[in-house]
Amino acid sequence: MLDLDYRTAFELAPIGLVLSRHRLMVDCNRQLLEMFGMEREQLIGQSFAVLYPSTAEFERTGERITASLDATGRYADERIMKRLDARGQEELFWCHVSGRALDPADPHAAGIWAFEDLSALRRLEADLTPREREIAALLIEGLTSKLIGKRLSISPRTVDVYRARLMRKYEAATTPELVHKLLSA
Repeated sequence: MLDLDYRTAFELAPIGLVLSRHRLMVDCNRQLLEMFGMEREQLIGQSFAVLYPSTAEFERTGERITASLDATGRYADERIMKRLDARGQEELFWCHVSGRALDPADPHAAGIWAFEDLSALRRLEADLTPREREIAALLIEGLTSKLIGKRLSISPRTVDVYRARLMRKYEAATTPELVHKLLSA
């Protein structure tokens, strides 16, 4: 009979879990290791930056988390992350990330984060820049150009330029069509 305790539940959870301190991974479960194609030694003690397509995306996501935490310290979004495939090559994939900062006043001090691989539901079809990936993720959340601009500290007009690029890449005539193609790609 399996001895059921918190450690067993953490290790065998059906989603990737990470415990963090100051944006460093202090523990993770098997599902996270499988999802990102890495060994425990490659992640424990490392910055979350190793899971992002670029350092700039890592930094901007950290700023977004800090600005968007609710009163209980919770945060969730969908974003493009980086992992190693079976050949050890880097690949990008859509991931749902949710979690909780243990102290909302100091969001990066300590937290628990859950990662869910969305690649079976959503594929990356077009080659996107880091900023296009951010804007695509926020469009999927249903944000307007004004709200995206505010969240990313850029002008709504700049958001519109990136949206137009995404529409060309995904051959979408309207924003709803773009969002549909992003979700079903």
